[in-house]
Amino acid sequence: MPDPIIAVEHVHKSVTDSTGTLDILRDIDFALAPRETAAIVGASGSGKSTLLSIIAGLDTPTRGTVRLAGEDLFSLDEDDRAALRARQVGFVFQSFQLMGNLTALENVMLPLELAGRRDARKLAAAMLERVGLAERLGHYPKVLSGGEQQRVALARAFVVEPAVLLADEPTGSLDFATGERVMDLMFELNRERGTTLVLVTHDRAIAARCERRITIEAGRIVPG
Repeated sequence: MPDPIIAVEHVHKSVTDSTGTLDILRDIDFALAPRETAAIVGASGSGKSTLLSIIAGLDTPTRGTVRLAGEDLFSLDEDDRAALRARQVGFVFQSFQLMGNLTALENVMLPLELAGRRDARKLAAAMLERVGLAERLGHYPKVLSGGEQQRVALARAFVVEPAVLLADEPTGSLDFATGERVMDLMFELNRERGTTLVLVTHDRAIAARCERRITIEAGRIVPG
């Protein structure tokens, strides 16, 4: 069996305020192999998005660690974590998170330019063509439909050829038919690029398309 691309090791997350301590995640432990697809499911408030943020190194656990491509995320300082994330991880969010002052092409070029790629324009244009937006390169997000914006977000995520793609409710802002088309595209790109896909979703049909389902209840993994 290949070494895991993601290893979540006994992760706990608690927050304390004037009312006391709230345990958000309790002893989360699992590993994902390269190219594997996994859905994190559970009720609102169960800790799904917190877990995704910790896997990305955007949030820190109270105890435990995450290994990404063999690197212990939380033994790294913030700058090194960000550099590892830039090399290994792509993101797709419910709210698209596109830069409103940049065209579709410029949004997809951005992570390539940050990585110092001189062929950013060529790669970004080819990726937008792959997601069916060859006619929209010069359009700004405000004139694109929700489905088109999410396809730009997919192009931006996949253009850097990440080892891992993290998606948080990627169809949550879309109608059913548009969401279906976006998910078809996400799984196609995932297969083509050999990426490990981890997505948070409330949608059982989307979860059923993944090889693994990780069910969180009250901060713990339960069978399901």
